[in-house]
Amino acid sequence: MALGVNGTVPAPLIRFREGEEITLNVTNTLDEDTSIHWHGLLVPFQMDGVPGVTFPGIRPGETFQYKFAVPQNGTYWYHSHSGLQEQLGHYGPIIIEPKGADPVGYDREYIMVLSDWSFEDPYRIFKKLKTMSETYNFSHRTVPDFIEDAGEKGFGTALEQRAMWGGMRMSPRDIADVTGATYHFLINGHSTADNWNAVFNPGERVRLRIINASAMSIFNVRIPGLPMTVVQADGLHVRPLEVDEFQIGVAETYDVIVQPKDEKAYAFTAESIDRSGQVVATLGPRPGMKAKEPALRAVPTLTMKDMAMDHGSMDMGGDTASGGMKMAGMDHDMKGHDMDAMSDSAEVKRGPGVTKLAAMPMSRLDEPGLGLEDVPHRTLRYSQLRSLEPNKDTRAPEREIEVHLTSNMERYMWSFDGVKFSEVTEPIIFHEGERVRMTMVNDTMMNHPIHLHGMFFDLVNGGGNHMPRKHTVIVKPGEKLSVDITAEHVGDWAFHCHLLYHMHAGMMQVVSVLPNDGRNKPMSHDHPPSHKASMQMDGQDMKHEMSSHDMGAHDMEGHDMGSHGDHKMGGQH
Repeated sequence: MALGVNGTVPAPLIRFREGEEITLNVTNTLDEDTSIHWHGLLVPFQMDGVPGVTFPGIRPGETFQYKFAVPQNGTYWYHSHSGLQEQLGHYGPIIIEPKGADPVGYDREYIMVLSDWSFEDPYRIFKKLKTMSETYNFSHRTVPDFIEDAGEKGFGTALEQRAMWGGMRMSPRDIADVTGATYHFLINGHSTADNWNAVFNPGERVRLRIINASAMSIFNVRIPGLPMTVVQADGLHVRPLEVDEFQIGVAETYDVIVQPKDEKAYAFTAESIDRSGQVVATLGPRPGMKAKEPALRAVPTLTMKDMAMDHGSMDMGGDTASGGMKMAGMDHDMKGHDMDAMSDSAEVKRGPGVTKLAAMPMSRLDEPGLGLEDVPHRTLRYSQLRSLEPNKDTRAPEREIEVHLTSNMERYMWSFDGVKFSEVTEPIIFHEGERVRMTMVNDTMMNHPIHLHGMFFDLVNGGGNHMPRKHTVIVKPGEKLSVDITAEHVGDWAFHCHLLYHMHAGMMQVVSVLPNDGRNKPMSHDHPPSHKASMQMDGQDMKHEMSSHDMGAHDMEGHDMGSHGDHKMGGQH
């Protein structure tokens, strides 16, 4: 069963201009609640579209009016934040044209919406993962792999490492929870067999707006024989950077310029991070051409570095981890502040939902991502990204908070600081206008694309006053990654892993930005503060009251919902 918007999957392209006042009327024709979240758009929190956090959701038969001004431009997307509807096709692209001159020059553009599709019901997928988290993993290492390791590393080392993985009841091939065993990977709703086409004239500058709208799939993107120049990341301009391949996390967007000079077909290839599948589209000078599909590459393997054990284990006080750890090279960004004194971090303990803590988390910003370490061409690294424009807020952070990404993979439990969302009692508090450094420590062995609604992350990557600003960042296994955040927008904002089943299992929190006008809680919602909106996660209904702490495939090119007046959207099975 697919879930479409106005009859299409992906949902229709919405295109408007920076600064416009937008009104979108969303009518729910489903037999269940729904919602739309405008991913990366800086809208009032009442318009953010997260049931149980910012509004009650849209009931069957009801119409909800989204109304907001658009203060930005770039490539973004929208999707449901209700249950697992995103997996069923409830996602679509947003293009916001700049009100002034576009610093990116190009002759034509194409929107490339990457996604994963399964004919299995998403709740059945989740149930299988809860029953046996490795249900869809058919790439476990075998005896021949061990023999190969022994030949490369020596028998003793290979045996020791195999024993360590076994002792942790983990596998170095636990890369993706849901794989090509059930997924079909798509571009704009089309599989490789459909041969989606993008046409160019040799010598043209072609802009590809690439959106990863998958539920669970991180992709490595390349066009063999054709360099790509990255010009935007998450909708914001970056200094042009030429690469041959890049990793794109779930919910990230990258705009690239390609300039094919030869009159031949090129294979736009998005390969899943675990190499269980890929999707290929054709860029060619004539419609109907078909590029040769590259072969899938060898399955990558996690190492002790991914377990934050690359340099041996470190005593972290037994079974707890908390703030106070510093990342090499970060102190200069703090301009002399004592971050230990300003640290506001939860103590994380081992327990049913936390089976490991990273012994030696480290910066991995200069790594291209799993599987790309040894490829013989140029790859994108977060450390290379620089904002095209100077950062608006260059203040040093006033305080630091540390958030641990935690899990029990065997039981498919995912959380922040060992507490799943259904058991969270207090939000993370920001104060309006303050500058906060958030340091995320990945205590798990999986990549997590982390997204904060309502604010952008300034990624602390040595960029000085040109740090890249992103709405979603991949935190690699065993990594300690820091972002600076300016709490500009009062309200309650969702903060979560964008791997859909991780979020559904509980890897979510709420950031509440408190106003500085004497009130001690966020602005009142359209509903009374005592209203408790219901969400369903981890198979149970929850009541959330943070404000009281008080397959019809659809081509993207040319389809436009318009940019003026009122627009109507409706959900359909």
